[in-house]
Amino acid sequence: MARSMHKLTARKVATVKDAGRYSDGDGLYLRVGRSNDKRWVFRYTSPSSTTSREMGLGSARNGMVSLGEARALALKARETLQSGYDPLEQRSRARSKQQKMPTFGEFSDQFVDEQVTAFRNAKHIAQWRMTLREYAAPIRQKQVDAITTEDILGILQPMWRTKPETADRLRGRIERVLNAAKALGLRSGENPAAWRGHLELLLPKREKLTRGHFAAMPYGDVPQFIQHLRTQKGTAARALEFLILSACRSGEVRQMQWCELDLQNGIWTIPAPRMKTCREHRVPITNRMNELLTDAQEQDYKTEYVFVGPVKKNPFSDFALSAVLKRMKIANCTVHGFRSSFRDWAGDMTDTPREVAEAALAHAVGDATERAYRRGSAFEKRQVLMQAWERHIQVDV
Repeated sequence: MARSMHKLTARKVATVKDAGRYSDGDGLYLRVGRSNDKRWVFRYTSPSSTTSREMGLGSARNGMVSLGEARALALKARETLQSGYDPLEQRSRARSKQQKMPTFGEFSDQFVDEQVTAFRNAKHIAQWRMTLREYAAPIRQKQVDAITTEDILGILQPMWRTKPETADRLRGRIERVLNAAKALGLRSGENPAAWRGHLELLLPKREKLTRGHFAAMPYGDVPQFIQHLRTQKGTAARALEFLILSACRSGEVRQMQWCELDLQNGIWTIPAPRMKTCREHRVPITNRMNELLTDAQEQDYKTEYVFVGPVKKNPFSDFALSAVLKRMKIANCTVHGFRSSFRDWAGDMTDTPREVAEAALAHAVGDATERAYRRGSAFEKRQVLMQAWERHIQVDV
């Protein structure tokens, strides 16, 4: 015989005052206390034993949990029982998991802290922290297991076309964080930040986005620029000239240390941790570069750095060399763009093999075996190339 259900009415629930237990049927009860406290309970027998248990479903006072809501909760509990699980134990596990589950912000901060040794340098670490703190702010308070595709799109779509490089780096970093969470059992299912087979179906292809390029000065204009640059006062202007001559990156020149220089043999060895490629890079020192280094030695700042900023003993900031261009009123040109000027000149005006020109820029070309084979002779060839670049720069100077 089927058990009687839905015995109670909303009016009965609201008006009953006598203490006791009132059945709605199939395990759902309204329990009324002596102080007219009313609450819903679900009574059942645990599938793992013959013990009778009582599960609270919330307060019934002032309609906090209505009769209909209590019936829905009781139905869910009965479905859990039919699946062979104890509803009280399942709820306890869920609450325990809820309490222990970190937010995306907490987990991403911990992830970066644990990955510090794998990052190239302090700037790289700072970029990770900034992007996951600032750009991922909308999901930082969400539990790491609750992040959805909609959440990721909400972050990426506003910047996907205007800041494509930043957006793609952010997506990759979120993907790594969520993959780590999954590896620790904090998530399951597909990664909502994954590109292949997922976000690639929802966002424009990366190669179709407008990609940012560093504005570069035509190599034919560099000699005249150098002439103008040499009239500028200050160490930052000398550092910029050294950067152009060496075709190196801004950070590599700004943070150059005396211990990296072998002036007798004309070699500047940049250690792997300071290189974007994480590989040691040897730069030929030309005559003019040597003159600039000698001038820097005479400054006697007693510092480990070659080019020191306004705060003595410290290297220049990231914007110091750009400020030189700004003071000179040079538009449509960036500091990093001089690497492109050098590369265009090497390709258009010399017979230098591509791999040698790329090696001068510390770009990786070919597989590991090919790079190892070329290592011995590439430096000598680069010496010839950099000397030719210096001669080009100093024409009519």
